[in-house]
Formats: sequence, structure tokens, C-alpha cells
Amino acid sequence: MVESAQFSRQLLHPKHWPLWLGVGLMRLLSALPLRWQMAMGAALGRTAMKLLGSRAHTARRNLELCFPDMPVPERDALLKRNFEETGKAIFDTVNAWWWSDARIQRHMQLVGREHVQQTIDAGQGVILFAVHCLPLEMGARVFGQFKAGIGVYRPHNNAVMEYLQVKGRMRSAKGLVPKRDLRQMVRCLRSAEVIWYTADQDFGRSSAVFIPFFAVPDAATITGATTLAKLGKAKVLPFFVERCEEDDGYRIEIMPPLEDFPGEDELSDALRGNAIVESLIGRNLPQYMWLHRRFKTRPDPKDPSLYK
Repeated sequence: MVESAQFSRQLLHPKHWPLWLGVGLMRLLSALPLRWQMAMGAALGRTAMKLLGSRAHTARRNLELCFPDMPVPERDALLKRNFEETGKAIFDTVNAWWWSDARIQRHMQLVGREHVQQTIDAGQGVILFAVHCLPLEMGARVFGQFKAGIGVYRPHNNAVMEYLQVKGRMRSAKGLVPKRDLRQMVRCLRSAEVIWYTADQDFGRSSAVFIPFFAVPDAATITGATTLAKLGKAKVLPFFVERCEEDDGYRIEIMPPLEDFPGEDELSDALRGNAIVESLIGRNLPQYMWLHRRFKTRPDPKDPSLYK
């Protein structure tokens, strides 16, 4: 488990200077009022939509696949709004990594913390069953004002970004566990810790079942929540975060533990999990990460891609 960010002189190599310059600029922008940041982020998102054609195609295709009955003008408006929200998410991350606790607390709403406390008081670990909402980074920081948890993360390929994300996330976490380290996750849960878990992205064919996700009948869906809950003897609590409608703060909600989970088998649990994911995403469609190639893995490897 990673418990601190490790700085080395290699991070100061000239090849990293442009990145450090960008980091310094974003650090300065974190001092701006939140609404100013969100206006800048929306503008960045609109620009990105024009420049990043492949990403725009992926998001547009995801919306077509998930909501085939949605009128085209409505889907186009949702796509534009999603890119604006994606631009704002840059500042969500900046704020999560550099705002003080006092400033976080001035801009947060936290609902349902009693469900977490009751579960821990009963001696069980907590799996926060989340989706990839765009302000998810800030959701972890807000939750950390109540209780530090264990973050499940993917180590970054860039050494500077790895240092920054570990340093930033450790402001609200006890430690970070690489997403493939199941043994460490189970150990934490059996110690009545809190971990974040997401099952809404395409992680490939391994340990996946092909089940409905919105209007797509055969989306590759991992079944790790069942394994973690069984081995960790933990409770699963749906978790949702969103940026408030007026762009003046962040709101997270933790729901009560799922009853009878794990269930009879992994398939029924995965079906139930996807229904929960759809419900959470539906709370704020524009703030979901539609840029991910959610349906890249097909039931038959010979099946044509859904993104062509």
C-alpha cells in the first residue's frame, strides 16, 4: 500500500519542466473563486470538443448506444454540456489536491455519513460503490473531511503525475492501493476500513460478464464487488458525488448498505450493480465520464467494434 508521495531529484529533470510549469499555473488558478474556475473550465471543455475529435466521437457514440431513443438535438446538447463539465473537472482535481480543509468545508455538502459510521461500528469494512462522475476526485476529498479511507487507484505512467496524484490524494486518504492488489484491499476491509470501488468501466474480458448496461445488451462488466464483499466481509454502500447546479460547491451522498449482497451468484450481483450504476449516472447525466470507451470489449473477439 502506498502511504506517502516519494519525491526524487529525477522529477526535476529538464524533460519534466513543461509539466511543472503547467502544474504551477494550475496551482495559482486554484486560488480563484470557484465560479470563475468553472467558467474557465466550461470554455476549456468547449475548445477540447472541437480539438479532440476522437474523444468527441467516443462520447457521442456512448450516448447513441445508451440512449437510442433520445432525440438527436437533445443528445447533441448533452454532449456539449458533458464536454463543458469535463473541462470543469480539471479544476475539481486541482481543488481536491490543493485546497485547504477549511475551504473544502465551505463548499461541501455531505449526506449519509451515518451509514458509514454504523457499518464501521459494527466491525465491518465499507465498500463505497461509486461511478466515474467527473468530480469524483473532489468526492474523495470531501469524504475525507469525515473519515479518511483507502483509495484504489491506477499508478500513473508519468513519474511527475504519479507523485502529484499520490500527494494530492493522500490529503484525504490513509493509503492508496493499486487496483489489481486484491489481497491488500481484502486486508483493509477486514480491518473495518473504507475503500472506493467502481465497476462502471470496461476493464477487459478477464473476470467480466456480459450483461445489459442502459440500452447495450452485452457490456463487459467486472464482478469484483462480489469478491471483495465476500472475502473482506464488508458491506457495499452506493456513493454519489456531483458538482452543485450553481457551480458553487460539491455534494456527496452515501446510501445505506445493500441488503443481501453478495447474493446467490456473481451474475445476479453484477446485474444488480449495473442497475445501481445506471441510477447513479441518471442523477446527473452531464457529469458522467462519457469519454471512456465503455463498450470496447465485445462478447466475441471477432465482433466488429461499436466505435467505428
